[in-house]
Amino acid sequence: MSNAILETVQNLSESPLADVLGAGLQSPLIDGTPVRYVNLDYAASTPALAQVNDYVQSVLPYYASVHRGAGYASQISTSLYENARRIVRAFVGGREDDAVIFTRNTTDSLNLLAGCLPEDGEVLYLDLEHHANLLPWLDRPHRGLVAADTVEATLAAVEEELASGGISLLAVTGASNVTGEVLPIARFASAAHAHGARIVVDAAQLAPHRRLDLVRDGIDYVAFSGHKLYAPFGAGVLVGRPDWLDEGTPHLAGGGAVKTVKVDSVSWATGPARHEGGSPNVLGAAALAHATEVLAALDAKDWLEHESLLRTSLVEGLAALPGVTVHRIFTDSTDAIGVVNFSVHGYDAGLVAAYLSAEHGVGLRDGKFCAHPLLKRLGLPSGSLRASLGLGSRQDDVDRLLTGLTSLLRNGLGTDYVVDAGRWVPAVETRSFPEWAPPTPGTAGAAPCVTD
Repeated sequence: MSNAILETVQNLSESPLADVLGAGLQSPLIDGTPVRYVNLDYAASTPALAQVNDYVQSVLPYYASVHRGAGYASQISTSLYENARRIVRAFVGGREDDAVIFTRNTTDSLNLLAGCLPEDGEVLYLDLEHHANLLPWLDRPHRGLVAADTVEATLAAVEEELASGGISLLAVTGASNVTGEVLPIARFASAAHAHGARIVVDAAQLAPHRRLDLVRDGIDYVAFSGHKLYAPFGAGVLVGRPDWLDEGTPHLAGGGAVKTVKVDSVSWATGPARHEGGSPNVLGAAALAHATEVLAALDAKDWLEHESLLRTSLVEGLAALPGVTVHRIFTDSTDAIGVVNFSVHGYDAGLVAAYLSAEHGVGLRDGKFCAHPLLKRLGLPSGSLRASLGLGSRQDDVDRLLTGLTSLLRNGLGTDYVVDAGRWVPAVETRSFPEWAPPTPGTAGAAPCVTD
């Protein structure tokens, strides 16, 4: 590798790929030392892109009612909101007639779709799904399939179920929120269509890491969330074929979702309005749409390389630590986003997370990740740890986590911890909080932060 190429590769891993808010946030340790906060919890909620924040601030003065307002600001807000649909549809490579419905989050989107399914078909899903792509189907005719140890065997099992007939929708994640493994969505879509079914993809984890293309991959519906896509302003989206949506149960019964209303009857609208009753989240939709524009403008090669370098460094570093196990679903998976799941032998996952936060300023996630069936099958009924990377991540973040774990394995805990309100916390909490921030459970004794 030439020196120029080597330098480029190093820069891709040592520097953030985009500016995010909170990148310089200082986190106090339990001994009072301030350190740069390391955010390794992107899979739960991403920080806001600086560009998204700037965009929201620029449009905020024009915020007003939409669709029925004659005023200048109202017309601008309406244009902003409706144009967001076009932007999001383009980001996912949607068909020209695909509906784009703004919701609260991925869970909301999938619940909306559940109310629009044909009466005569079953939903098929895998046991590795996030609860958002499992629970909405339980009130419908459904089949839950336990995934095999390999992607190929799992795909074969799905095809066998589809071939047995009676399935109208295959619901599958684009990438596991537990291990980051990416599923071959195009192949699942092809199998569904071959047997007369449609496919919906939970892309809450995939969309922030990979470009989607509904037409190329044969996806009928896709759902994802702004808060996982660097636009944490409370919006999600469902994009897909309009026929089921136009016939389905209106998701929110209220103003704007109707054609006409009488005292004891209603004629519902079609299109996105049918499911967007009430005043919509205009700024949330605008922020989500602008975040997709920022992501679409990234160099695809750099984006993938940045994440791949960091993930590889993290996985290899964890695997080298005695007593640390990296978990995966499939033995033959070859692609994964920047999400890594692991456990530390002899330590409760919640205790490790509390230790890393209090003694090293590293934030990551512990628990069952809203994927209880999968965690149980992986032999982790009490939970595990998840470190997740994103556009603002850099090699130093990975190094800080590995350093913290190395210290734990060599020296043990540096302070005492107790369980309070179901969470591990330092027995004596000394870290301060901003004056405006109320203490969280287990931190009632924390001193307020004094600001200049």
